[in-house]
Amino acid sequence: MLTVEGIDVYYGAIHALKGASIEVGKGEIVTLVGANGAGKSTTLRAISSLVPVKNGSIKFEGKDITKMPPQKVVKAGISHAPEGRRAFARMTVLENLELGAYLRKDREGIKDSLENVFARFPRLKERRSQRAGTLSGGEQQMLAIGRALMSKPKLLLLDEPSMGLAPILVQEIFEIIKEINESGTTVLLVEQNAHMAFAIADKAYVLETGRVVLSGTSEELMATEQVQRAYLGN
Repeated sequence: MLTVEGIDVYYGAIHALKGASIEVGKGEIVTLVGANGAGKSTTLRAISSLVPVKNGSIKFEGKDITKMPPQKVVKAGISHAPEGRRAFARMTVLENLELGAYLRKDREGIKDSLENVFARFPRLKERRSQRAGTLSGGEQQMLAIGRALMSKPKLLLLDEPSMGLAPILVQEIFEIIKEINESGTTVLLVEQNAHMAFAIADKAYVLETGRVVLSGTSEELMATEQVQRAYLGN
């Protein structure tokens, strides 16, 4: 479904991604793990066209999207729940969710998507008229995922969904990610909590200083000494 091939991304003079390559198959959950600053979020931002790619290519369903504007990437079927949630604090929960569907014209379909989000996140339904800035961290994370789902993505990019959440909420968010995947959405997940990420992912890539240094199935990577020592605390 997604092929990222040998991409280089710079922030000014900083070479953030150095020839990074990943593949995501239809229906999979693929996770990117690595330390802070390894290039995980930059990979997602490159796929979403939020940062320019200097070299290499990104193909989605066989089509080159490397230089495609961000709104067209969303229209093609890729949605991004960013790190830090980025809710529009002064707007209501409902307004935030409706913004997620801003490119869609099918009113009935949008209504269905909204009902699906509310069924998946009952707390958002309860707080639909509340300003997003007054929600708890866990509720804001649910809102970020719900908003991303409103564009009916084929591929959902999730950046650090468990960051700053209580352990019980982390469990809940990961259950929801599994459900979203089982209902037909492919997921590319960036996550600091390697234990949880490996538990639900089909495939994993390890990034270090902008390079992919390991890749394989979750089971294969969890069995390596390097991953156990660096990310699983064994």
